[in-house]
Amino acid sequence: MHEATATPGWLLVALCVLSGAYCLRRLRAESAQDRVGAGAEALMGFGMAAMAALPVAGRWADDGGRLLGAVFVGAAGHALWAARRGGHHHVHHLVGSLAMVYMAAGMLPGGGHHGHGGAGGVPVVTGLLLLYYTVYVLHGGTRLVPAALSPGAGLPAAAGPAAVKGVWAVRREVTEACRLAMGFGMLAMLLGM
Repeated sequence: MHEATATPGWLLVALCVLSGAYCLRRLRAESAQDRVGAGAEALMGFGMAAMAALPVAGRWADDGGRLLGAVFVGAAGHALWAARRGGHHHVHHLVGSLAMVYMAAGMLPGGGHHGHGGAGGVPVVTGLLLLYYTVYVLHGGTRLVPAALSPGAGLPAAAGPAAVKGVWAVRREVTEACRLAMGFGMLAMLLGM
C-alpha cells in the first residue's frame, strides 16, 4: 500500500527533474534576458523535485525544508529585483518562489506539512495559491493549442518522422509545456498541504 501511494510523488519528482533539466538546456540557447527566466525556472524545477522527494527523507526532511526555504527566499529577492524592470514572468517567478518558501515552512516541525501533523499551512494562503496556479495552468493550456488546431481548422497532415522532429525543434511550445508541467506540480504539492 505504501508503494502505491509513493508512486505519484516519485512521478512528480521525475517530472520536475525533467523540467529543470530542459530549463538548464535553455540557458545555453537563450538571449541574456531569457537566461534569467530559464535559470529561475531550472531552480524551480529542481527545487520542486527536492521538495517532493523530502517526505521520504525521514530525519533529513527538516534540514531539507530549511535549506529549500533559504534558497527560495533568495530566489524571491532576485525575482523581485528583476520584476522592477518589468515583465509579468518575473512576477510569476516571485509568486512561485514565495509559494516554495511557504511550503518549505510547512515542512518544518509544527508546520503541519508532509506528515508532521497540524493544519498544513494557512488555509487562506493555500487557497489563494491554489487559485493562482489553477488559473495559470488553464491559461498555459490555451497557449499550447496551435492555431492549426483552433476551432474550424482542419488537422494538419502527418508528414512522418520529419514532422515529429520539427515539433521538438520548436522550443517555444516545449518551453510552454515545461512551464505547464511545473504549474501542475505546484498544484499537486499545494493540494498535499
